[in-house]
Amino acid sequence: MTTPTSPTPPETAPTRPVEGWPDWSILIVDDEPGMRNFLVKTLVPRCRTVLSAGSAEEGAEILQMQHVDLVILDIALPGQSGVAWLKVLREGGFRGHVVLITAFADLDTAIEALRAGASDFILKPFRVPQMLNAIKHCFESSRLQRENFVLRHTLSRQTGSASGLIGSSAYMRALRETLTRVAAVDSTVLLQGESGTGKELVARALHALSPRASGQFVPVNCASMSPERMESTLFGHAKGAFAGASTARDGLFYYAQGGTLFLDEVAELALPLQAALLRAVEDLRVRPVGSTQLVPVNVRIMAATNRSLQHEVEAGRFRKDLYYRLQVVDIALKPLREHKEDIPDLVQHFMAHLAPGKGVSPLHITGTQMDYLMQYAWPGNARELRNLIERSLILGELNVSALYGAAPSSTSAAGPVATNLHALEKQHIQSVLDSVQGDKTRAAELLGISRRTLERRCAEWSAP
Repeated sequence: MTTPTSPTPPETAPTRPVEGWPDWSILIVDDEPGMRNFLVKTLVPRCRTVLSAGSAEEGAEILQMQHVDLVILDIALPGQSGVAWLKVLREGGFRGHVVLITAFADLDTAIEALRAGASDFILKPFRVPQMLNAIKHCFESSRLQRENFVLRHTLSRQTGSASGLIGSSAYMRALRETLTRVAAVDSTVLLQGESGTGKELVARALHALSPRASGQFVPVNCASMSPERMESTLFGHAKGAFAGASTARDGLFYYAQGGTLFLDEVAELALPLQAALLRAVEDLRVRPVGSTQLVPVNVRIMAATNRSLQHEVEAGRFRKDLYYRLQVVDIALKPLREHKEDIPDLVQHFMAHLAPGKGVSPLHITGTQMDYLMQYAWPGNARELRNLIERSLILGELNVSALYGAAPSSTSAAGPVATNLHALEKQHIQSVLDSVQGDKTRAAELLGISRRTLERRCAEWSAP
């Protein structure tokens, strides 16, 4: 490989840019040594890495070995012109920004450059503020693009519940104290607990308390798509990497830059994808599908599962090395039946939060109704309680009989109502299954749990 002609090697650049500047790598491609030196000296104090080359061919060699966020590219280069090389870069899937500079330009040249994919166009001679403003504009454009992408990606995951961890039990107080301590460090976090125990809510709270709070919180459901699509979603892909990949695309690791990537239901990842994830977590570099280039990322990883990862490792379904890498901090979330003293606070919270959106007033909960809520096993945990409150607000009354499959009394037409928590859970689930003629998918939706959790419960009951 041709050695970059920068008089300041990349490793001498600051590891962190000055405040207000992007943590970017920049490549300068210009055949004039004086211009290269001027730009290197200007940018080295401000950016993570600054590289330089005297031709498009040298620049191409650098890009094969080094991730670059932005290229400052002269149009008039020996051999291949800047505009011609820019077209090649875009066709090859280069997603970084390109600022074109030239001493000779007219309107037609400027139009051609912008059509080729240039982010900005600057005429020589220029002053330092012009170049710095162009770079800041590119950075702001990338930030907004990431925020918009993350917003679109997460809208479907929003349940409408307010942020914050509700409850005053000893368990909730201890959990909040734990999160305050853990948030201050940048270690990976594994959240384990049943469906509906608030794993994503806890992850969001950790992010909000952490030094990364100003960055993006990017959640991804690892069970929501095929392994092939999940790999592209996480790491991105190059143009032509697979059928339908007509353009290059960045992955969620990239969009979580400076923030937190939350891997929900991580136990559902296929083994080959677990290996790729392990490399990304250990090296903080990702390789887009179909690309030979490693892209550095700056993210905190949080993962969650409703299954015991230790059992999954023992069963050969989850990599031991990835398990140990994810569980640097391991937080077990208790099911609602183990901290029922928080139910009144949760009911009040859900009522106050959901009622305005429904255009109704919060319902009055009688002491008897609250007793039945405290008695119930809540197999769907806080999510099931929230769903009950939402349905009750819509219907105008709290129908506790829906939980038990009959009137909440000591006996019913169908027989005695169970008082043992596990028997009560079984009775309620069976009642919901009967109401939907055994449709497990629909029953899981009504219960506020995943179909896989429902099937696991049913298998436990039928086991000898």
